[in-house]
Amino acid sequence: MSDSPSPHQVCIAGTGSYLPEKVLTNADLEKIVDTTEEWILSRTGIRERRIAAEGEFTSHMASKAGLKALEQAGMTADEVELIIVATITPDTLTPATACYVQQQIGAFGAVAFDISAACSGFLYAMKIAKRLISDGAFTNALIIGAEKLSTFINWEDRTTCVLFGDGAGAAVLRRAAPGEGSILATEMGTDGRLTHLLNIPGGGSACPITKDNVDQHLTTLAMLGKEVFKHAVNRMKESAEKVIERSGLKAEDIALVVPHQANLRIIDAIAERLAVPTERVFVNLEKYGNTSAAAVAIALDEANRSGLIKRGEHVVLVVFGAGLTWAAAAVRW
Repeated sequence: MSDSPSPHQVCIAGTGSYLPEKVLTNADLEKIVDTTEEWILSRTGIRERRIAAEGEFTSHMASKAGLKALEQAGMTADEVELIIVATITPDTLTPATACYVQQQIGAFGAVAFDISAACSGFLYAMKIAKRLISDGAFTNALIIGAEKLSTFINWEDRTTCVLFGDGAGAAVLRRAAPGEGSILATEMGTDGRLTHLLNIPGGGSACPITKDNVDQHLTTLAMLGKEVFKHAVNRMKESAEKVIERSGLKAEDIALVVPHQANLRIIDAIAERLAVPTERVFVNLEKYGNTSAAAVAIALDEANRSGLIKRGEHVVLVVFGAGLTWAAAAVRW
């Protein structure tokens, strides 16, 4: 799904992120499951990941990341008009985690809701917020990707427990003033025929958790890794190419590609297919693992705060997740 002309340009006015204090290393995982640090690193590129504290929920991490983004944007919480939280690990099935975030940061004038698009969620939120701002419904939005995946991991499954971590990333979008940067193009897509490749099968109306199935790990992530890899590379390449083309850019015009942080092999394959040198591809996967909807948001904030993105430069964000879902965005900073 691509963009159509809109009256107002929209910029990214600030970014923020939050990572829990607890670090879980590959060496730690060797003590939990039958795996080795060499195996994890060679196949994923991950060295460690963050794990939220017992009383630290998705909303808490989302709020902390959101407040940092607001601070950088020079905004207060009572100025926020729209809050969208992308997550597959909500505090509760209802109400939305965004409602808890509104309460925690004091943004009581904001409309707040969640979206569920797995690892693609943050860029889905960006497209939705961009459209609502550009059409005049709102003048600003706080979009957040936040996950407490450690709650939904089978720590006995060595094929999945090594991949995921907890964290949150956020961005403030608002109407752009003349001469400011803007979100040039966005793209998103879904293929529901492939829902079986990556899912949490239990806990919903289709498979409620009962005393008879409570020990079957039905509320933990299940994945067919090889199939996910193949589709991830193809869909991320296609969606990135679309936003690059619609923005009138070429590979040499892109200062930085910020991809979903799931697997270093996927990231390398995307860089090669987009003809972008690896030094212009941002990677923090080794520190945090796959944080789903939070991953690209955390990466964007780290790239921004480290000075890797300068005013006027072009950035391409590209993601892929369960659903199957994918999305991309081209931004002039």
